[in-house]
Amino acid sequence: MSLSPFNANNDIVDLGPQSLVTSTWSNNTNDLNVLTGYTSSIQGGDAGMTSPTSSGMFYIDVYNTVTGSIDAEVQLGIAYGNHVGSGSPDFTNDTGSLGIGASRVIYGQYRNLVFDNEVDKFKFGNHTPESIYVINVNRSRYKQKLSPGSLNLHISGSPTASCEIVDGTTLPPTIHLTDNSVSKGATPDNPNYDGEHLGGYYTIVSGSNGSVSGSDGANQLRILHNGDLIGTSSCYGYFYPHAGIMVLNGDAFSASFGTVINNGNQTIYNKPHQEFFDRIVGGGTFIVDTEEQINSKYYFVRARNSEFNYTNNESFTDDDNRILHASMQYNPKVFITTVGLYNNAAELVAVAKLSQPVAKDFTKEALIRVKLDY
Repeated sequence: MSLSPFNANNDIVDLGPQSLVTSTWSNNTNDLNVLTGYTSSIQGGDAGMTSPTSSGMFYIDVYNTVTGSIDAEVQLGIAYGNHVGSGSPDFTNDTGSLGIGASRVIYGQYRNLVFDNEVDKFKFGNHTPESIYVINVNRSRYKQKLSPGSLNLHISGSPTASCEIVDGTTLPPTIHLTDNSVSKGATPDNPNYDGEHLGGYYTIVSGSNGSVSGSDGANQLRILHNGDLIGTSSCYGYFYPHAGIMVLNGDAFSASFGTVINNGNQTIYNKPHQEFFDRIVGGGTFIVDTEEQINSKYYFVRARNSEFNYTNNESFTDDDNRILHASMQYNPKVFITTVGLYNNAAELVAVAKLSQPVAKDFTKEALIRVKLDY
């Protein structure tokens, strides 16, 4: 078998890395538009929270359609974490077990993931809430990362009882959330992250398509307790595009969801992440894209008139490599169906199949363009 080398100057075009952006959700759906029935009955509602160790106590999987459909696929998970264990029943009623439950496990899990230790707490501005809400996009739904500037998440039921905007503006009935990457002037070459945890993250703010809405005061939240100021939060949460997660400030939302308590009674407890799911349903919009870098090279394969006029089919020659068919000796007619790319060690590294065979003989030349994405 003879191999024809490429001319690097004339036969190869390297376009370099390019970003390919598509929708994160199944079937390339732009807006997930979550509805009430898009969770599993074994997780959501009372049926899915019958035991302190039920999976529904830890998280709720959200699907692209009703779970009874054959097209149902998990899109994301919603979880609630609290570093003192509020919001979920204790695993046991043993002495000293107060606060040892699912919400405490979730908080510790994401603390370890983000900070790589068991000490740091999530802090938003100068306020460190006890609780967080987490949206975890299913790993099969996104490619290399979620696309900065594409997040548009609407949450209904704005906090009113314990959270207000610093500039005195009344919070709207539905919060429109996005990341702040566009406002920060982020580019592929300079992502300009707010921090480096999990490959870099952005701040989740009030706005759309990566841009902050209104004045800076629109994202300065006064956190109140019994009417007293206990902190000021500079944002609603953090967006970690490489990890596919969003960690949201629990105190910025919990006021409108009901007080989160855990009094040690395993039959009386709140379901904050179920309530958060309901607020996403009420908001009606959840858009976020996925992004990957594609390196593209074009190889121009030139089959000149004197080349590639004989087949590699073993039935074409005998054991002594002599042509078996006399009609093929001086005027062979073959068809090109496949192009193989080899490295310098003559090892096959890529194969391109033609959409239809290309006729080849001594009177014909062929130019085949092969695109290699990786």
